[in-house]
Amino acid sequence: MNITQKVNDAPLVYEIETRLRQAHNNDFDDSVGDPIDADEVYDLIRNINDPEHPLTLEQLHVANREHIFVDDGASRVRIEFTPTIPHCSMATLIGLCIRVRLLRSLPERFKVDIRVRDGTHQSEADVNKQLNDKERVAAALENTYLLDVVDQCLASAA
Repeated sequence: MNITQKVNDAPLVYEIETRLRQAHNNDFDDSVGDPIDADEVYDLIRNINDPEHPLTLEQLHVANREHIFVDDGASRVRIEFTPTIPHCSMATLIGLCIRVRLLRSLPERFKVDIRVRDGTHQSEADVNKQLNDKERVAAALENTYLLDVVDQCLASAA
């Protein structure tokens, strides 16, 4: 990804969770509604690559199933992620990757709120403001270099 200087040279790496979703009879019936749940959202973001390391957000415990909240009826998703270090300069980029993945994957009716978990980043208020400001996100996605980096992070998550 062409990140030359790493902020966190030796992040903790965790075992990934092996999970198989249970198939139900209605899963293959297009006439039956299929609500979005936290497990489905987690499956969408868990394999996003970290911008600095050849590791996924799941392996770094940046993304956790327990920090995803979905209200399908109200069409709302809230994701709280945990940067690997309190001064992580990649937090905004990681949040942008999560947002883009969900924009490309979830139905348009969903409002997505992406936040750094409370107390896990020294600039969490600023990062949260950037990640949830439509104009700032749109401007970031107009930057071709930044969009290339996001696409590289998402390449394995597809």
